[in-house]
Amino acid sequence: AKMKHLTLLSLALTLIAICDAKSSYQSVLQHSRIRGRQHGPNVCAMQMIQGTNKKYLTNCKQWYHRKICGKPTVISYECCPGYEKLPGEKGCPAALPLVNIYNTLGVVGATTTKMYSERAQLREEIEGPGSFTFFAPSNEAWAHLTIPSVMVYVWLSLSLLLNALHYHMVNRRLTSEELKHGSSFPSMYQDFNVHIHHYPNGIVTVNCARLVKTDQHATNGIVHVVDRVITAITNDVHSFIDTDENLDTLRTAVAAAGLTSMLESDGHYTVFAPTNEAFEKIPPEMLNRILGDPVALKDLLNYHILKNMHCSESIVSGTPMETLQGTVLEVGCDGSEMTLNGKAIIEKRDQLGTNGVVHFINELLIPDSAKTLLELAQGSVVTTATKMFVDAGLKAHLIGSEPLTLLAPQNEAFKDGVRMTDQLKRLLRNHILKEQLSSKSLYHGQELETLGGMKLRVFVYRNSLCIENSCIAAHDKTGRFASMFTVDKVLTPPMGTIMDVLKADDRFSLLVGAIQTAGMTELMNQAGPHTVFAPTNDAFSALPKADLNRLMGNPQELASVLKYHMGKEILVSGGVGSHTRLKPLHGDKLELNMKNQTVYVNKVPVVEADLMATNGVVHAVGAIIKPLRKTQELVLMILVTMLFSFLCLFQMISSKRSGIVTPAGQ
Repeated sequence: AKMKHLTLLSLALTLIAICDAKSSYQSVLQHSRIRGRQHGPNVCAMQMIQGTNKKYLTNCKQWYHRKICGKPTVISYECCPGYEKLPGEKGCPAALPLVNIYNTLGVVGATTTKMYSERAQLREEIEGPGSFTFFAPSNEAWAHLTIPSVMVYVWLSLSLLLNALHYHMVNRRLTSEELKHGSSFPSMYQDFNVHIHHYPNGIVTVNCARLVKTDQHATNGIVHVVDRVITAITNDVHSFIDTDENLDTLRTAVAAAGLTSMLESDGHYTVFAPTNEAFEKIPPEMLNRILGDPVALKDLLNYHILKNMHCSESIVSGTPMETLQGTVLEVGCDGSEMTLNGKAIIEKRDQLGTNGVVHFINELLIPDSAKTLLELAQGSVVTTATKMFVDAGLKAHLIGSEPLTLLAPQNEAFKDGVRMTDQLKRLLRNHILKEQLSSKSLYHGQELETLGGMKLRVFVYRNSLCIENSCIAAHDKTGRFASMFTVDKVLTPPMGTIMDVLKADDRFSLLVGAIQTAGMTELMNQAGPHTVFAPTNDAFSALPKADLNRLMGNPQELASVLKYHMGKEILVSGGVGSHTRLKPLHGDKLELNMKNQTVYVNKVPVVEADLMATNGVVHAVGAIIKPLRKTQELVLMILVTMLFSFLCLFQMISSKRSGIVTPAGQ
């Protein structure tokens, strides 16, 4: 019990510590402390991506997945910021002695920055009085600079090097707690701002450079080690688009869509900028249509702009992010590659402006809202149906500007193959509704008019939404002028009343005779609505001949049996769940369920579902449906049987003990 209480106390203290963390970075740091505490005080668990030198403080999700950017990580245990080891003692019990910033650069391993600080005659300043924040590039950051850049900084002009280092400095002490998301601070180079972003996953960036060692305190300030050398930012994101020759087409499109002023205004945008090559990959007919349609063009461009700013270093896993167009992009990473919707299409990252960041991409992202019906359907799970609509001469409706809704059966609906006929052509016209709809606006009993002039009914069930026998199988796709509903099967429009459906099918000739004998013809022709589980001729033939003759000779009893096969609502197969009940016109409830894509009613399988009628639906069954025994009755019968068996056993035992032998046959 004592151990249990200690465990609960430890958990409570852990939760309090995490809740008390004042920022996302502090929260992740606290997680890393908790993971490392078994190795001693002030030990933090770090995750390093295998094959690289990139290390991250670890949060819960990363800890359990052991992956960053989809790549496996190696766990290491290191001293938390501000602490060091002592010989012979566990963990990192000693606080680092405070020294000036110049010497702190050496302590935290930023030795190249320390060397360049001396070369640029910055040493005296960062050893002397003051209170500075130094975003110090790591040794790897300097090594990743191109040779010409290093030459400019180091050899050609020491004043340029000093300016570059001063841009990494702020003339006040700033802890990670004060590095708020979206904040900016004047640097010590002509007061040009450095731009801070502090993300929910605990990553902090300055000008898109990630802080890899944070809060290294000094006597005259604080050092944050960053993973790249940063440069001054003077232009907004539109300037990148306006001046880069690889973005000529994008520049024209932005102007045509009227987005120039937005991209020049204050904000924190992320722009995925398609290059000229990206535009060239799109079929000219499609591209010209979009470029000539201001509404579609604006949607297309807004689909490339996120509402918030995301530097590439802030991405450690896939996350859906909302665009200005209103839908989401899956922004993620694969190793060192940043990805969009799972594809590594980003050519150049982190072009930072005063109001956001630009990432260059080599594929154009086209939202559904800029597409025609044909474009919505292409490359999806309805390719078979799409070809059929085109073959049926309906392409003009699929590429035009009419407000329509396409009911597109998924490919699985055609697994048995299909041959184009005049009847099928007429049927396909009834898969196109005369208005642009959203499935969210549909309601039970609604009627929808088709291009073929037919009225289709809407049925709303607990877990499905159906139009006649076809139920919606995926989210809507809403195009520029029209929408597409993906449905699970080819539509079966109603063709006459229930009685008409039964008379037109030879399998139901005995049922039609029974309906007439029972005086139910008028009922089958009434408005309804009805669901009829229609026994086939085989179902009637399976009855003993005497029982069948008796039933057919008693119209009243026959009517009762037939009414037990009817419900006073329309229930198509797509509306049947694991436990669906239907109240019949006579008798107790019918129990329905779906198993292996077959509907069962009172354990009788439906041999063909969804024969649609104007006043209901017919489901063919291969047996006469009988009421299920109630669970309570079954339990009672079992109890009675057990009791009877017990009494018989008790009587036998009693007879043996008294020596009484019951004569055989008595």
